Amino acid sequence: MPAQSNVKQEIAALIDRKDHAALKKLLEPWLPADLAPNIAELPIGQLAALFRVSSRELAAATFTYMPLDAQKRLLKLLTQDQAAALLNALPPDDRTAFLNELPLDLAMQLLAMLTPDERRVAQSLLAYPEHSVGRMMTLDFIAVRPEWSVREALDYIREHGCDRETLNIVFVTEAAGHLVDDIRVRRLLLSPLDRPIRELLDGNYTWLAPTDDREKALALFRKFDRVALPVVDEQLKLIGIVTFDDMLDVAEAEATEDIQKLGGSEALDEPYTTIALSRMVKKRASWLVVLFLGEMLTATAMSYFEDEIAKAVVLALFVPLVISSGGNAGSQAATLVIRALALGEFRLRDWWRVMRREFAAGTLLGLILGAIGFLRIVIWAQFSTIYGEHWMLVAATVGVSLVGIVLWGSLMGSMLPLGLKRIGFDPATSSAPFVATLVDVTGLIIYFTVAYAILRGTLL
Repeated sequence: MPAQSNVKQEIAALIDRKDHAALKKLLEPWLPADLAPNIAELPIGQLAALFRVSSRELAAATFTYMPLDAQKRLLKLLTQDQAAALLNALPPDDRTAFLNELPLDLAMQLLAMLTPDERRVAQSLLAYPEHSVGRMMTLDFIAVRPEWSVREALDYIREHGCDRETLNIVFVTEAAGHLVDDIRVRRLLLSPLDRPIRELLDGNYTWLAPTDDREKALALFRKFDRVALPVVDEQLKLIGIVTFDDMLDVAEAEATEDIQKLGGSEALDEPYTTIALSRMVKKRASWLVVLFLGEMLTATAMSYFEDEIAKAVVLALFVPLVISSGGNAGSQAATLVIRALALGEFRLRDWWRVMRREFAAGTLLGLILGAIGFLRIVIWAQFSTIYGEHWMLVAATVGVSLVGIVLWGSLMGSMLPLGLKRIGFDPATSSAPFVATLVDVTGLIIYFTVAYAILRGTLL
């Protein structure tokens, strides 16, 4: 295989010389997944020329791995016949994913280029809700009958399996197409040829409905560790399959969405480098405005304790310290709970167990930070008079406040995602900045309440 550092230059040179024979020879050893990123940055004219001379199979396979913007640019330069041939050669699930990213009018134009059979398939898949299993499934699967022998099943696979999405799993259906079971091909290969398929069935299978959400599909793939899962209609008739490569894309998309929400932004739904600046600003501004308004409550709380601050200015020195500690603890708890929910480590009914764990963890973390804050003031007071004659009480105020604030932050950070999940919202909406903002306000109340209790009669 040619080195990736110079393959683009070689391809470009061969295209310019119109040396199609050498170009096909150069591309022959490349896998589509490796070839796509190398050709995606070619000038659009050279890219179109490359697809014109490539085989239909290589062009379709490579097209699915290319970035969306490169796919769009390519189709604009291909002739209508070439674009139609490419679209018809795409796997149904990959074609649906591509059409789903296009404006409606452009998607309709491309649908019109498909053959009647392929158009019927594409329209049926696009009719399912967005982010549903139906949008992701492919109709290229192998199904055998339970009354067949292993020999008959293997002969059928040899005859019809060359263009199927996967051959690792073979599905078993009755004459009417109703799903009976699935079998790993390995079991077929290791069984006597005259053994009936019915004797290989163990009933250990599951299925998806076309209207199921892709998150449910991802959870089932993780639970059953399958490379493909069947999709059935209301009568349990097999209508398609979903494969693990699509689930990898779903897992990446879901993780990206959650990370962006945890950062205090709406999900971008597009690559960072290609999303329009106006759209990115809009998605980021909404949360920033909400967080800014939330921080105004912090200013309100500060003004409420204005008299205490005026009497004991030293208290103001530790405001950033104590409230940021609570926000950090809440952000930690929220992140851990959201991820555990996504992985199915516990369910909503386990909220009390989560609360107990965070109560214990928050108390211990608060004691650790409180001890550090207390010792910091005690040690510093030996070399400075900045904390005044009541430095020991100030140290106690900061230490006790940190215990309460960190504990409260941990509890709020853990319970808020569960509460959002309970009412049907995405737990990732309780982003780390959002939790931190809420804890800032309550942290101030805890801090000055503790200060009033400990310093009353001295500084207050």
